Amino acid sequence: MTLVQAQGPAAMQGPAAIMAGRRARHRRHAVATIVLGLLLFALAAVALMFGNSFYTPGEIIRVILGETVPGASFTVGELRLPRTALAILAGFAFGIAGVTFQTLLRNPLASPDIIGITEGASAAAVVGIVVLGLSGPAVSAMALGGALITAIAIYLLSNKGGFSGIRLILIGIGVAAMLQSVVSYVLSRAAEWDIQMAMRWITGSLNNAAWDDVIPLAIASIVILPFLFSQAQALGMLQLGDDSASGLGVRVTVTRLMFIIGAVALLAFATAGTGPIAFVAFMAGPIAARITGPGANLLLPSAFVGAVLVLGGDLIGQFAFDARYPVGVITGVLGAPYLIYLLIRTNRSGGSL
Repeated sequence: MTLVQAQGPAAMQGPAAIMAGRRARHRRHAVATIVLGLLLFALAAVALMFGNSFYTPGEIIRVILGETVPGASFTVGELRLPRTALAILAGFAFGIAGVTFQTLLRNPLASPDIIGITEGASAAAVVGIVVLGLSGPAVSAMALGGALITAIAIYLLSNKGGFSGIRLILIGIGVAAMLQSVVSYVLSRAAEWDIQMAMRWITGSLNNAAWDDVIPLAIASIVILPFLFSQAQALGMLQLGDDSASGLGVRVTVTRLMFIIGAVALLAFATAGTGPIAFVAFMAGPIAARITGPGANLLLPSAFVGAVLVLGGDLIGQFAFDARYPVGVITGVLGAPYLIYLLIRTNRSGGSL
């Protein structure tokens, strides 16, 4: 009897420790997500208030509510507000698309801007500008179509003989190299004016952002994001492997295909609005994973990290140097060394986030 009594508390320690660990992980995830949201809100406030002219929070709120405020109605309502909204929405889209691919393929290198999807948008846009003489919404439509066609081609090529994540990554890297060659060739034959227009589709930029760029991405986000968030648990199960996910009741093929379609659509609309902002989709997921800890749902934290990277990079590009740089230049400078670090870390510890 004494032995049973002695074993009783010890037997209870296992489940209690598991529950305590689970609560600690949930608490860390919630705190990290809230902090990221507050950081994004602070960056948005800075982006709206500061510039060549300073406007108070009260003036900004009045503009958002539709009141006419001398000076602020144009500067905030037509310049800063669409630029900030486009940065946040594009950051959300890049972050969610990136972590979706990385989770599905169980590899942090499986980012859309590594496996060629953003290059498809860039190549289509550059061909539209230089070869077809398009501009404005027509170029955005070309970029959207280029991203979708590239994603379909990569998926079909990698799906022969059964789906393979490694095969998809390798094929995607090859496709990306081919598309970069197309862009280089087309630009080598372009007129000077066309090159200036095409630079947005090479580096990624929020310059000249307007509500016409924001609205399509906002509509796509409203349609796609609820589905992705509602299936977040299934996405986490897919990370366990096809057999384990199927045993837990996930329709593996259908769920994977729906996530790929949703992520590619988000990425395509974001790229059509801003151009391919380098490394945001690649960095958002791993950074979110380091902040929130193991076992966390990364969709929302990755969305916040992506938006912080885009909006913060745009603010740095505008105000931190004597010259103004597109946001894609800033994120490229940040992302290149992070790619090297992640390659080293992945080589040592495996392919998980």
